[in-house]
Amino acid sequence: MTVPVPQDQQLNLADQEITQATPATVTPISNPTNSSNSDVVLGATGRPLPKFPEPANLKKHGPAYVISMTNQKGGVGKTTTTINLGAALAEAGRRVLMVDMDPQGSLSIGLGVPQEELSTIRTVYDMLMDPQAFPATAVVRATSIPGLDLLPANIHLSAAELRLAGEVAREYALDRALETIREHYDYVLIDCQPSLGLLTVNALTSSNGVIIPMECEFFALRGVEMLRDTIGKVKERLNNKLTIDGVLATMVDSRTNHTRETIQAVLDMFGDSVFHTTVSRTVKFPETTKAGVSIIEQAPASSGAVAYRNMAWELVERLEKKGAVSH
Repeated sequence: MTVPVPQDQQLNLADQEITQATPATVTPISNPTNSSNSDVVLGATGRPLPKFPEPANLKKHGPAYVISMTNQKGGVGKTTTTINLGAALAEAGRRVLMVDMDPQGSLSIGLGVPQEELSTIRTVYDMLMDPQAFPATAVVRATSIPGLDLLPANIHLSAAELRLAGEVAREYALDRALETIREHYDYVLIDCQPSLGLLTVNALTSSNGVIIPMECEFFALRGVEMLRDTIGKVKERLNNKLTIDGVLATMVDSRTNHTRETIQAVLDMFGDSVFHTTVSRTVKFPETTKAGVSIIEQAPASSGAVAYRNMAWELVERLEKKGAVSH
């Protein structure tokens, strides 16, 4: 079974926006079209689009491969990507743990934790501040998705940076807390807050890899460059195993020159780390957020669900090929 990516389709030249001339530093992607070889289709990134196989069933589970979803710019689809990538991995038979490292608690609410209950439950804050009294196993809670669990967060987490500031090895607090639970999962996905503070550094220090969701507009490029520098410093000083597992183009509108030029600029910056899969805008995402479920559950045949399912398959194939996860 192979999942098609609906946004990777031919474009009608008449539908494109008329924009100003392309900046000299950017080589625009040509229109995605079929090449002279009818078996090759170019995707929204301008590259030949591979067909990703459905992940095979695992012979055993764990220890987990840990991924931070990071971008200091807000509103780029980071939490949406965390929720739906996790749901797609769970659908593929992987055991997944979601970690909410944002004091706003958007991931927790998006996975069905009632907002009025969020302020009363044990959270990541308790786990970080007193891991002996509140180990990860005591904080974790199941979600509506089989095989997918959550470590929730609330506004109390905003005080964690101040309290951790004076601790010895403060950058490793999350890594230590996850040690008791890592072997029970295949993937741990950490939803980081939109900043590069101590909480995000903790997430990067505990991770094997990073996925960068990025909105397709030029203002986002500056922030991604800063993020890449931060990832490099964390790798050099705190976590030498850290890699960039992929850059995901979100909120894509392939009809516009602006989107295509931005994708090309990201390709110039990150090369093959850019996912072939891209995620287009759809009204389904706000609807699922309001309902506290993933798009995989609520609209499994929608373009958004197909895109995130395809992204999960692409990610698994990448990690298996480099021997980072079991298969």
